[in-house]
Amino acid sequence: MTGSLTVVGLGPGNPDQMTPEALAAVTASTDFFGYFPYIDRLNLRADQHRHASDNREELVRAKAALEMAAKGGKVCVVSGGDPGVFAMAAAVCEAIDDGPAEWRDIELSVVPGVTAMLAVAAKAGAPLGHDFCAISLSNNLKPWAIIEKRLVAAATAGFVMAFYNPISKARPHQLDEAFDILSAHLPGSVPVIFGRAAGRPDEAIRIVPLAEAEGEMADMATCVIVGTAETRLIERTGQRPIVYSPRFLRESFQ
Repeated sequence: MTGSLTVVGLGPGNPDQMTPEALAAVTASTDFFGYFPYIDRLNLRADQHRHASDNREELVRAKAALEMAAKGGKVCVVSGGDPGVFAMAAAVCEAIDDGPAEWRDIELSVVPGVTAMLAVAAKAGAPLGHDFCAISLSNNLKPWAIIEKRLVAAATAGFVMAFYNPISKARPHQLDEAFDILSAHLPGSVPVIFGRAAGRPDEAIRIVPLAEAEGEMADMATCVIVGTAETRLIERTGQRPIVYSPRFLRESFQ
């Protein structure tokens, strides 16, 4: 007997930014696996069951969900933002790849969501209006040396960068190191957007030039977007400036 497993993105935290498809998937499921704060966002019925776990337990969580689905359960694995962006969809796929053959017969679907960089970008204007990339600054799953290479490559190639997992108690120094690396390749005037809890009641959006950006301006609820030499600010009296990356490149940059 084989059930189903749906990996759902709940969006950045504002209930209005959860998609109708995600809501339908939640309604149709009976068992929910996820990180405590994400499970807490759900208004579950009496016949629906939560299986919450701590952070850094993604693979264990994925395997437990697959085991229940293999027994016929209608299982939902929840992530914040989009489940395919530094989240649970990859962990579920990894578990299937390395797991027993019967897991491959489970009906699997991934429901997209609004990821943090899109929510922060929308609050700031259109900083992702041209080519961009997303980089996790966490070295839990990859060496810091690889992150350094990717920062240099993205900066020299002219990509706007969105930083996920920018800082934590165990990694208080890495965001400052990232800014130091970028400062060697980008002008100090490049805008840096610190978007904390975008769309939630405790939202905080701050825009500073790269030369003034500091790691202490972020926490783990912050997505940081770093512009390029092309990214522009539209100053407004009494309001936060609009940040956007133009749809074209000047000849001097090519």
